Parts: sequence; structure tokens; C-alpha cells
Amino acid sequence: MKKIIVALVLVLACTNLSAKKIRFAVDMGTHTISPMGVHLMGNFQAYLGLPLGDWQSNTLRLWQVGTSTVYDTVLDLPAFAEYEFKFVSGDQSYEAEFVPNVARVEPFLFNDNRWLYLDSLANDTTFVGAIPFSGTAPVGKSLIRFMVDMSSVGSISSNGVHVAGSFQSSAWNAKDNILYSFGSGIYEIIAYAVNGNYSFKYYNGNVIGTTETVPGACATLGNRTHNLQKDTILETVCFSACVSCALAGMYEYTTDISGIKMFPNPTASSSVMEFENTEVNYNVAIMDLTGRVLKTYYSSNGESITIKKENLSSGLYFVNVIDSKKRKSLF
Repeated sequence: MKKIIVALVLVLACTNLSAKKIRFAVDMGTHTISPMGVHLMGNFQAYLGLPLGDWQSNTLRLWQVGTSTVYDTVLDLPAFAEYEFKFVSGDQSYEAEFVPNVARVEPFLFNDNRWLYLDSLANDTTFVGAIPFSGTAPVGKSLIRFMVDMSSVGSISSNGVHVAGSFQSSAWNAKDNILYSFGSGIYEIIAYAVNGNYSFKYYNGNVIGTTETVPGACATLGNRTHNLQKDTILETVCFSACVSCALAGMYEYTTDISGIKMFPNPTASSSVMEFENTEVNYNVAIMDLTGRVLKTYYSSNGESITIKKENLSSGLYFVNVIDSKKRKSLF
């Protein structure tokens, strides 16, 4: 009998270790509260043992916090998992909030759920703040979505991919913000901060020695930077590069392309690029001084292309050309 009791105690202890407290909160603000209350629905309701399983709009109610406009609940969910959810003003699925693009699982695509990755087993409660119903960020803050492509990295650290910087409440803590991948080697996280200038870096791990080396062309004092003024999805960059992994590969080519003309240069409205070799194809990318791609063009069999200024601000830009024989030129 004694051995059975010990075994049961160990099973219960392991079950508790897999759980993590998380507080979901929504700020209803001036939104009219339904007589049926405020609810939460998501892909974790079946785990909680709620009737009819996941994505039920009437089985998980949130309760008002004092006399405020905030409604919340605290749940115990398994750590190291991605969760998707929506808030509901009422108890019907059609009363669910409209999630803005920047906060969705798939911005501008079909999956319009909110999401987060629950990573910590620490003895505390994960809480990102009260999100306004159909809004993006807690009051007084803006959303910032970090995106890094790790496909050029040989192997991902067992500690995960992280981002750290001056935007964190505990600045430059490499263990606080772990990124999650929905696939294709891209890792991301949604964070919130008051508007201002921030420095940051990505980490293949969660200690100082695992940080990326940011190239000088897009670095300030060795760090990436962003001036946060509104809800923002940052450009997806390759780990330790200024541009995407696809474009970063362009800089590996050592043979320049000859026979390219671009005129007029500089220009006030548009320029024409002509290619002497009509037996190859060309990909052309217009980039700003940080290496961010603003426009792309394609030339089949050396056909000339017209590069238009359109909505580009006046200033200096790089024009990167790569042909189908893996040669490149930079203007």
C-alpha cells in the first residue's frame, strides 16, 4: 500500500509541473457589455474539460475586475505551447471580436485569431496586459511584432529563439521573450511597449553568447533599432543579416554582372534599366540604406525595366541585381 501511495504522489507532482497560470484580460472600454456577459473562447477549452470542447463562445466566462472596464480569468494551461483565442461580448460566436491584422496568427490572411506562446514554468502568472476588445495593445502601449528567419542557422538552440532589448520591462533580459515558429523557419513574438526608440537583438538561445552579430549597415552601436510610433510588424530579417535570408544570399555572389545601364541616375520620377545580355533573366530589388527591400522587379531575357519612384521618399537607395547565372551587381 505504501508503494502505491508514493506512486500517486509522484504522478500528481508531474501533472502540476506541466501547468502554468495565465491571466487572460480584455478591456471593454466604451464597448456595450452584453447582458450575457463577456466570454473567452480558444483552442484550450477541451483541455480545461469545458462542455463541447474548443471554440465554444458560452462556456468560459470572464468576470469584471472591481468597478473597472476590465474582465478577466486565470487559467492553468500546459506550458511550452501556442494558444489561440478571441474575446466575445455576449455568448454567441458571431459576437466575437474582430482581431486587427497586426495581432492575428496570419496577418492579412485567413487565420484571424489572437495568439501567444506560453513558455515559462516559473511560479508566477503570465500576463501581457488587458487588451482592448477588437484592439491591439494595452492602453498607453503599441504592439510590436518581432520577426526573424532562422533558416540560415545550422541548428536551433534547445533553449529556443529569443529577442532582447530596451523595449523589455527588464531591459536586455535574453530569457524573457521567446519566439514561436508557425513554420518556414520564421520565428516571431508579439510584444507591447510605450512609443519610443528601442534597440534589440535576436538570440539563438537565451544567454549573451548566443546573440546574433548585426551587420554594420543596419546596426547602431551593434544593435538593431526601431522607432516605435504605432502598432508595427517589423520586416522579417535573416538572423545576423540586414535583409531576408533569400536576399542575404545575394551578397555571397562574387562575380559582378557587366553590361547593365541605368538612366537617368539620379532621377526625380523614374529610371530605365537596360541589360546587354539577353540570354539570362534578372531579379532587381530596390532597398533602403538599412537593406530593407521596398520594391522588386523581374526581367525576362534581358528585357528592360522601368523603376518608378511612386511612393518612395526622396533619398538614396541601393539597387541590387542578380541574374539566373547567380551573378550580382549593386548600384
